[in-house]
Parts: sequence; C-alpha cells; structure tokens
Amino acid sequence: MQIRHVIVGGIVASLVIGMWEMIVEAILPDGAGFFGPLLAIGATIVRDLQGSANPIPFDTGALVLGLAGHMMNSIVLAAIFGAIVPRLVAGAAGPIGAGAAFGVLVWAGTWFVLLPLIDPLMLNLNALAFLIGHMMWGAALGFLWSRVGAQSGRAGQPAAS
Repeated sequence: MQIRHVIVGGIVASLVIGMWEMIVEAILPDGAGFFGPLLAIGATIVRDLQGSANPIPFDTGALVLGLAGHMMNSIVLAAIFGAIVPRLVAGAAGPIGAGAAFGVLVWAGTWFVLLPLIDPLMLNLNALAFLIGHMMWGAALGFLWSRVGAQSGRAGQPAAS
C-alpha cells in the first residue's frame, strides 16, 4: 500500500462526504447550517460550542479544526480500509461495496459510541444524511481503490511503488 494512495483516497473521499453533509445541513429546515458539520467536528476541541442549537454558530477556530480533523480522520480510516479490505475482495465492484459497508460500520461506531462520549454536538446533524454520507464516503474510497488496483493489474490491490 502506497502512502500517497491512502492520503489521496482519504482526502477525495472526505470531500465527497463533506460536500454532501454541508449541502444537506444547509437545506434541511432544522439543519446545522452549511458550515455546521465542520463546526461540529471542531467542537470536539472548541468546547464552548457544545450544547449549541441548530444552526450551529460560526466559529473560525472550530471551522479550521473541523476541516483538519475531518481530513485527518478520513486518511486514518482510509489506511485501515487499505490494509484490510483489498485482501478480502477482488474485482472492480468488490471494493466499492466493501467501502459502502465499511462506511456503515464507521457511521455506527461514530454515531452510537464515539460522538456521545466526545462530541455530542455532532448528534445535531441529521442521522440519515450522516449514514448516507458515510456510505458515499466508503463507496468513493472503494471506487478509488478499485481504480488503483486496476492500474497495477491486481484489481482491488493498490499499486506497488
């Protein structure tokens, strides 16, 4: 597994979920607002935002921390995906389905375990949109992984350097 594949895959997949979440939260009647998802992530550190109602109030520091945290988490999870999933699935569609399933697992662990403990403000986000976003994130990650594998001649496996 090449580190650049992990980084690029993690960043691109994070853009997919990020754009989805920001648009959905901006258009929902009781949504967190366009920057709400990033602000909620940043509220893990900027604790003054905890307990806020929707739309989540804007805070530059929380926005920057949220963006950095979101990308970092996606890269770490992409590394886990890259270490496990390609060994279990083959072909072009296998990593995409596995990625969507991985996204569901990440969502469940995040929504039901992690967020209530460290960042309950994130629970202001729409749960269904958050689930769909994580499925999109995983599918995008799986798609990118399938493309890297196809280039190397080993579908589902990242190209060696």
